[in-house]
Amino acid sequence: MNQQPQIFDITILGGGPTGLFAAFYAGLRNASCKIIDSMPALGGRLTAVYPEKYIYDVAGFPKVLAKDLVDNLIAQAMAYAPSLALGEVAQTLTRREDGIWELKTAESIHLTKTLIVAAGVGSYSPKKHLATGADTFEGRGISYAVVNKEIYRNRRVVVVGGGDSALDWANEMVSIASEVTLVHRSDRFRAHDDSVSKFQKTGARILTGTEITAFEGADHLQKIRIQNTETLEEGIIEADDAIIMFGFNSSLGKIREWGLELENDGIKVNECMETNIAGIYAAGDIAEYRGKLKLIATGFSEAAIAVNFAKTFINPKEKAQPLHSTTIMELKEKRQARAAASPAK
Repeated sequence: MNQQPQIFDITILGGGPTGLFAAFYAGLRNASCKIIDSMPALGGRLTAVYPEKYIYDVAGFPKVLAKDLVDNLIAQAMAYAPSLALGEVAQTLTRREDGIWELKTAESIHLTKTLIVAAGVGSYSPKKHLATGADTFEGRGISYAVVNKEIYRNRRVVVVGGGDSALDWANEMVSIASEVTLVHRSDRFRAHDDSVSKFQKTGARILTGTEITAFEGADHLQKIRIQNTETLEEGIIEADDAIIMFGFNSSLGKIREWGLELENDGIKVNECMETNIAGIYAAGDIAEYRGKLKLIATGFSEAAIAVNFAKTFINPKEKAQPLHSTTIMELKEKRQARAAASPAK
């Protein structure tokens, strides 16, 4: 006889920072919880792409390594022992007659009273450089992610791009590489002003209004051909490595077929993180509303809001505004102390 899967109060689709904090908050609200993620490990893009990158805009941390932030988020979430289903890609979502949501993956069926979609940008792949030789030297000098920054120590590194990731890594490489060059095709940066100013003060080479036309070398990258976008003047950069930071192509995949209202390649929500379908919420980068800021700090707030309103959906008598976390912990400690002091029956 096949055992029916457990019905969870809240299932979280996505195991990145937002999903992990949502799982912790579900624990605070005494809600049973499951995390489903397509990756084999928790942490989302921070684990898969940016483990060695410093993050500067998380409250309480002047700076924190992405992998350390993930470790802390996992420890926080696991305090309430959420169920985990890793390496599973969400396929279909249907509501049964009894109101329970049935989410299917290729591996299993997951049942839940509510669903919080915290899938970041969905499935993603890095935007590749199209210059001659980019494909040839990928993995042999050209990379689209920094998993171990020590491999760049004492090497000539070129960082390509003008967004936050490009400037963050350019600043990181100054203390690691023997030589750092930042190449950006525009004369304007999309990164935070502070990051740009910080890099300018390092004295490292900055080439704006410059395009890369070719990557060259033998078994490994050795030279990068460049061209000024206005004067068309050409040049060569001697380099050992190129870190390409053009961002990612993202896809919502099967989520697009669930009947959710979409906006700007995300899921439209209201101030309660509610989607157009009752019982389904969205939080983090995938959630869209007017004035949205795509920050980890924003995702934490949205996660808490989504969990609290999921609780009121499950039981309308519950309050969306919970007790303070210190009060919740004090009450739990008192209950545990009373249970420990009670004689065994």
